[in-house]
Amino acid sequence: MQNEGKQKIWKDYQKEIADDHYFYVRSCIRQNFFPGSEQTFLKILRAELNKDIFENPHHTTCSGIGYHSDIVPFDTIQTIVARQFALMTEAGYRNLAVSCITSFGIYNEIIETWKEFPNELEKIRNYLKKATGREFKIPQNVSHASDIIYKFREDIFARKKYSLTNHETGKPLKIVEHIGCHYAKMFPGKGVGGAEFPHVLVGMIESWGGEVIDYPERRHCCGFGFRQYLVMSNRGYSISNSKKKFESMEPYRPDAIASNCPGCPMFLDRWQYVIEEMEGKTYGQNGRGIPVLTYEEMAGLVLGYDPWDMGMQMHQTDVEPLLDKMGIEYNPDLKYAGKDGKQIGQVKMAGCKC
Repeated sequence: MQNEGKQKIWKDYQKEIADDHYFYVRSCIRQNFFPGSEQTFLKILRAELNKDIFENPHHTTCSGIGYHSDIVPFDTIQTIVARQFALMTEAGYRNLAVSCITSFGIYNEIIETWKEFPNELEKIRNYLKKATGREFKIPQNVSHASDIIYKFREDIFARKKYSLTNHETGKPLKIVEHIGCHYAKMFPGKGVGGAEFPHVLVGMIESWGGEVIDYPERRHCCGFGFRQYLVMSNRGYSISNSKKKFESMEPYRPDAIASNCPGCPMFLDRWQYVIEEMEGKTYGQNGRGIPVLTYEEMAGLVLGYDPWDMGMQMHQTDVEPLLDKMGIEYNPDLKYAGKDGKQIGQVKMAGCKC
């Protein structure tokens, strides 16, 4: 195929990502899993890119986990989302920036529902008005936070202190990218590259000097799957999904895993610790685990942010092998220190030689 033809086809896999003036909605779960990631995103947008991004402390969970677990009815979640849009409208914003993959899918599902069924939109407007007295406008643009980092990836790299390369050999680090299912698979047209060629993490990794690793289970579920984990008796399904991915990527000797979903990095991180405890098995090099990063953490490392300020000590698969390969300066004595300098306790980690 001629290059012009390829470029034309690739245009069909692109999406519009707003340039500025974002209303930011956080994730309910990632504030508990990796609490520093969202603050890192806000720091990058405000301090590095000089963007206007606003968040209202009164916004709530989208209730997506409850909805996908058949606990929250569709009318209820539509009304909750309508309230989020009302807060955005009241603040004078029209571009929604979404932290959570599940929320991203929920917002898109509801907006598309309102387009196809205008009576649903009017019903929800009435529900919201009766419940809160609020009114709302539908966002003009809905972008996942990883879309925004992807959009400005070259601007971020222009401010780099480090790159995704081995500082001793100069070779690209081998990175496994894992795309959250609710980003690319539910509504393929809403994500960069669609479900076939999701590019949002690939673009970051390659732009920042790394090499993306392809492997057989690249698009396999991380193992979260809501019902796989929320129901305790089903958690064997969750860990077996993750294990299948680890065994598939292990021969390619990846230096790190990066994900754009709140749940995926937590499970790919934590299940490595659990598998080592259960079976004595690790999947990284030299008997270590494979470090797992959120895309905000990956961007922050490139920019030279302190890993402990980003909360990377909360990971249960040790990140220090990756920091050492990148040549990042860090103080190991401050890894588990609070703001007052006192040690607050150590997290048990997979493959940790500490």
